[in-house]
Amino acid sequence: MTQDRISIYEGLFLFPQSAAANLQGAVDHLKELLDRASAEIISFSKWDERKLAYEIKGNKRGVYFLTYFKAPASNLITLERHCNLSEQLLRFLITKADLIPQQTIMAAEGQDKLADEIRLRSEKSSESGADGAVETSRVESRSKLEKAAESLPEKKKEDVVIETPKSESPATPKETASPEVEAATEA
Repeated sequence: MTQDRISIYEGLFLFPQSAAANLQGAVDHLKELLDRASAEIISFSKWDERKLAYEIKGNKRGVYFLTYFKAPASNLITLERHCNLSEQLLRFLITKADLIPQQTIMAAEGQDKLADEIRLRSEKSSESGADGAVETSRVESRSKLEKAAESLPEKKKEDVVIETPKSESPATPKETASPEVEAATEA
């Protein structure tokens, strides 16, 4: 019976920029690939988001993940096969890292930082969703005022003022109208 040699490997995995919107999904996919190969993760981090030197599968930017892991040498073929079959991965590179000092490997650990980034991105996206609903209601109320102003005679149209205050951005206008216009919108 031959004993399978376990070595330390460095893996660099490239995901499309769309993975930045769902970092947790990319992390879970990558960890699943490593689990299938019976790899023990030593260090895992998001390395960088970069512009690619050339387009890969129509992508001009990508998100890199750097990981160090222990795995049996015979399982590398399985890992490479799964990475090649993955539709989420653009490219990957796995090299033997036995000569890399342990301090360098441990310095590359970034799971806590990655978890913070995922949490911040999810909070930001939930806030932008709420802002979008408020913006939609403002745009709708502005269009109602403009439609009501069009239905008034010419003399009354001059009284309608739709202004954007300096403190707010042009995308969030403050509407003011004469009482006749307000009565027309209510009807």
